[in-house]
Order: sequence, then structure tokens, then C-alpha cells
Amino acid sequence: MKTNPGYLVLENGMVFSGELLGTGPRSGEVVFNTSMVGYEQIITDPSYAGQIVVMTYPLIGNHGFNLNNMESQRSWLEGLVVNQLCNGSEHYEQQMSLVDYLHTNEIPCLQGIDTRALTRILRVRGTMGGIITSRLDDLAGLQREASRLTPPPGGYVGRVTRPEMKMVGSGPRRVVLIDYGVKRSIITSLAARKCQVIVVPAQTSARTILDLEPDGIVLSNGPGDPADCGFAVATIRQLLGNIPIFGICLGHQLLSLALGGKTSKMVFGHRGANQPVKDLRSGKVYMTSQNHGYTVEADSLHDKAVRVVFSNLNDNTVEGLIHRELPAMSVQFHPEAAPGPLDTKFLMDEFVAQIDAYKRNHDKLLIRHIG
Repeated sequence: MKTNPGYLVLENGMVFSGELLGTGPRSGEVVFNTSMVGYEQIITDPSYAGQIVVMTYPLIGNHGFNLNNMESQRSWLEGLVVNQLCNGSEHYEQQMSLVDYLHTNEIPCLQGIDTRALTRILRVRGTMGGIITSRLDDLAGLQREASRLTPPPGGYVGRVTRPEMKMVGSGPRRVVLIDYGVKRSIITSLAARKCQVIVVPAQTSARTILDLEPDGIVLSNGPGDPADCGFAVATIRQLLGNIPIFGICLGHQLLSLALGGKTSKMVFGHRGANQPVKDLRSGKVYMTSQNHGYTVEADSLHDKAVRVVFSNLNDNTVEGLIHRELPAMSVQFHPEAAPGPLDTKFLMDEFVAQIDAYKRNHDKLLIRHIG
């Protein structure tokens, strides 16, 4: 593994020195993830588009890289920052080392820095722009570049969404999944429950979606600020009605906006596989996998026909809601995990049960209409 001197320059002027695998400069929002494993899924999760990910666990890469664990067809993050990068893994399922994957896909990785010290800075001061570079010739210029991060035209969702419709799986239930940057595991989780999943681009109109005659609609995860997705909010408002809707992560935030709620940027967000969430209906606590930097403001939902049903035990932020009258629900965390615990996979089953109830009622109405 050949490395060269490298640096992470933050927008506040702080510089971290280490060893750089790959080349720079690459800029992005610097965020941290507290997962011990699951780096394959993290690197290929579209929700990390435009971000430099700091892994808090000190040793990364110790089980190699298995392409079957990828959450999309490519990597999306701008760079990876680790304390120690393992190059000698021999896991029986690995197809290559993490080093080889990073090199092949031209992902810069800075290692040898105190990632926990960096994480403490991000926790206190908040996530901020940064740039991975091999040179410090113009430190002031690098700092300016790190502080001028802007999303691409159309937002990050426009960058990561699929360009055309795709059908996955088969079964008696037809689910339209709107792809704002969907993870593969969400699709396979639905397909495993005998759903025919029709994945459509983020910009697909409500009319086109309804013409597909779905039994259920899933609003996927994705990157960026939900406020940049006004087109999606307008579409969701048109879809609200009798068809069951399930929002996950960004999809949860977009559903909240469509229902009249507000979202705001968090100081450092939730990124990791160890976020405790409480079900306010049963009092049960679940460990969840999360990846988001924005949250739904609880106060904005008080006068709406919405009930908050999940809350984060670390900071009391909104983690899930249901509509009191319409078959619409959403969660901020990932029931399918990947990586992380499967404590809340039952929510996928509840959504499927809601679809079945809708189909029964819909079929009865259809029979009455024909008769």
C-alpha cells in the first residue's frame, strides 16, 4: 500500500496530517460514523453523496471488501478518513481488500490521524466543510474552498437517483418505490416479502406513479437537504390518500414537509448503527441504523393530523410518525439496517400488512362497482 503525506483542511482552518491513499484535492461536508463495521455499505450508500466520512472505530478494512455487500453500483462519498487502514484482511467472503477497492474507484483515504479528536470537534462545533489534499501550498485558499460547499444543480438527489424505471421481484403486491438515493437493501427487503417493486426516478410525476396502480408507495432514503426537494414534496402531497405510504430517512423528512411540518439541520446528525429509539406507543426501545443530518421539528407537527411515534433517546428528536387518518407512516432510521441491527425490521412487515388491508378494501369496492 503506497501512501504519501496528506492533510484534511477544515473550513475553520484546522489541519489534520496523515498518510494519503489516492490523490486529492477532494472536498465535502465532513461527517462522522460510529459503526464498527459495515464500511462496504457506508461507502456505497447514496446518502453520503458530497460528504467526507470519518470512521470513529480505529481499525477499518479488517474483513476486506465484498462487492455483494454494496448498497448501489458505485461509491458516492467524496473521501474516507480513518485512524488505521487494514490491508491484510483474509475474510472468507472478501473479493478484494478495502485498499484495492478505494484505489480502483479513486476514493481518497486519509489515515493515521486521531479520528476521535476530530469527532469531538465535529460534535461540539458541528459538521463543516473540509478538503482532503496532498499539498498545503495555499492553506488560505484551501480553507476558502472548504467553506464554499454548495450542492450541485438540482440537489444531490438529482445526482444519485436512477435515470429510468426498473422492476425488481415478483408477488401479489405492487409497490412503487421513489428513488431519492435508495439503498439496495430496501429494495431486496420488500422483494423478500413478495412485493413486486417498481423503482422510479425521483422526478416521476404523481400521475405516472398512480397510473402504475400501486398497492403501496415507498419514499426512499437519499442525500442532502429535504428543503432542496420541493418537487418531491409537491408529488407526495398529490399521492396522499388511500394508498399506503411508507417513508424512510429522507423519505420521512419529505413526508413530514408534505404534511405541513418543518425540518432543520442538526449540529452533527446521526450516523451509525447504534442509535437508541423509543416506541412511544409501547415504551419499547430499539437499536437502529441511521444516516442523516436533518431532523423533523417536533413543534411543527403539533397542530397537524400527525402523531409522533418514535423518539431518539440521545437527543429526543423525532424518529417516526404516523398520520391519524391516512395510511401514511415514516421513520428516520433504517428498518432494513445494512449495516446495523435488525430490531425494527417488523416495520416492513407492518407496511406489507397495511398494503394487504388496502388491497382487500380496494377489491371489495371494485367488486361493488362492477356489480
